[in-house]
Amino acid sequence: MPAPVPRQRAIPAAESGQAPAAPVNGGPVQDSSEYRTAGPRTADQAATTTDQATSTPGRAEATAHQNLTLLLIEDDPAGSPIVPDLLDQAGKPIRVRTARNLTEAERLLTDDVHCILLDLALPAPGRVGGGDDELAVLKYVLELAPRHAVLALTASGDAERGAEAVRVGAQDYLFRDELDGRLLSRAIRYAVERKRSDSAERRLAEGRLRAQENARLERGLLPTPLLDGSQLRFAARYRPGRSRALLGGDFYDVVRTPDGTVHAMIGDVCGHGPDEAALGVELRIAWRALTLAGLCGDELLGTLQQVLEHERADDEIFATLCTVDIAPDGRRAGLCLAGHPSPLLLRPGLPVRLLPYDNNGPALGLLPGARWPRTQVELGAEWGLMLYTDGLIEGRIGEGGERLGQDGMVEMVRRQLSEGLRGEELLRAAVNEVRDLNGGELTDDVAVLLLDRTG
Repeated sequence: MPAPVPRQRAIPAAESGQAPAAPVNGGPVQDSSEYRTAGPRTADQAATTTDQATSTPGRAEATAHQNLTLLLIEDDPAGSPIVPDLLDQAGKPIRVRTARNLTEAERLLTDDVHCILLDLALPAPGRVGGGDDELAVLKYVLELAPRHAVLALTASGDAERGAEAVRVGAQDYLFRDELDGRLLSRAIRYAVERKRSDSAERRLAEGRLRAQENARLERGLLPTPLLDGSQLRFAARYRPGRSRALLGGDFYDVVRTPDGTVHAMIGDVCGHGPDEAALGVELRIAWRALTLAGLCGDELLGTLQQVLEHERADDEIFATLCTVDIAPDGRRAGLCLAGHPSPLLLRPGLPVRLLPYDNNGPALGLLPGARWPRTQVELGAEWGLMLYTDGLIEGRIGEGGERLGQDGMVEMVRRQLSEGLRGEELLRAAVNEVRDLNGGELTDDVAVLLLDRTG
């Protein structure tokens, strides 16, 4: 990206290679920095002016209240075929600046220039005695002014060279001997609009690519459960609260260690932005690594708290967490809660109920040196265990301020089980009903997973 050109200073005519010309009726606006040279300069013709450009740097589009400005780059401006009656679409005069070479052009290429008319016969910088690349000067100008519209000026009959200039990046090409004011005015307007359209299309394409890359990255950061060899079935639903995002501050994971124990966890970083999502991924990966290394219960959560304290951007950031380790025989489990809602236990013929939460410890990041007791839970031979984040229970019910809450969730899941819903269907129905009760999309992240064991 070229360095931004500073606001144009006052340039004496003797320095800029330009001389004031008498205004022509209907002609372009002319001053000491914008005109066509009509003859040799004299000291009497020297004048200064302050450029009043207020547009954004390097822009190629004109607004309705501004005059179009053309920068002519030609080694003989006095012999230029440009006629003075250049008008934009609104009938306003098109201002003209002239430069004899690329050095002058670089100085005159200020913020308010909308279009460049370039003589392709000009030598490119560094070319002595010609060269093989006939469009080297055009390529130089395109690199110098990537956001400006460019018109290529070539000799009559040299259509092949003009067409090649368009392929290289110019918006159009014009024949020198066939040029008149009306044609050039129309060509300038067309080039400016085409450049604006091309720039908008490029920005849109770049935005789509960034969105696709972000989506691939976020999908890659979502967990892949490691349950090889386990008889437990797994299902999960995940819905980030951020608009057009795949990843939020909620996180979950499930792994099976070599001894046959299945470890599951679900957590929630306070907040909903990309920083919280990144921290959630870090905590999930750390949990998996520590679990596979043999840590469990209080020792694991204490180490995770250290990770959180080192990685969080603010001391106020905390995370809730629920971990469950299910014995190899599948009949009992250990439960640790760090400020997180207790899981639901689903068993055939028995009421849906919450697991004990009396030993719920503090959320990670709140109390240095905190402890998290591990509660032993009997599951039985056939069961389902549903872990969730508070996004599932904090949605509103109707237009009032009442929220679903854990009691409402228990009743909702009980009813859905009675309707024969299981696994993925159960989770999908639960998330959709919570959203419908809320009267629209939930603002908080929602994560819910289900582990079940059949007889």
